[in-house]
Amino acid sequence: MTYLLLSLPFVAAGLILFGIGAAHARRRDDLRRYLSAWGVSTAVLLILTAVFDNVMIGAGFFDYREDGISGIRIALMPVEDLLYPIAGALLLSGVWQLLDAARAPGGRSDA
Repeated sequence: MTYLLLSLPFVAAGLILFGIGAAHARRRDDLRRYLSAWGVSTAVLLILTAVFDNVMIGAGFFDYREDGISGIRIALMPVEDLLYPIAGALLLSGVWQLLDAARAPGGRSDA
């Protein structure tokens, strides 16, 4: 099994939850803030993942089997490693939006 195949169910679940969260944000007229918050947090996570994965692989803490990755690397890091922070950001954004919607069902929460 490849790391890409292992990551796909998490990305799919993240997309579903993110879509549900986006629907809730749209109903609350908060879609722009929802998407921009996701974009900024995802960009930060991707940068941190690229930096620290390369440092850890370079230090010899771990590596990946060549038959488990696509072969495309960003420096030392396989590109598949970026799917984990993407899936996490999608999942957490959707959950956060749904929890916020549950806390303030009648209106917009400014907290």
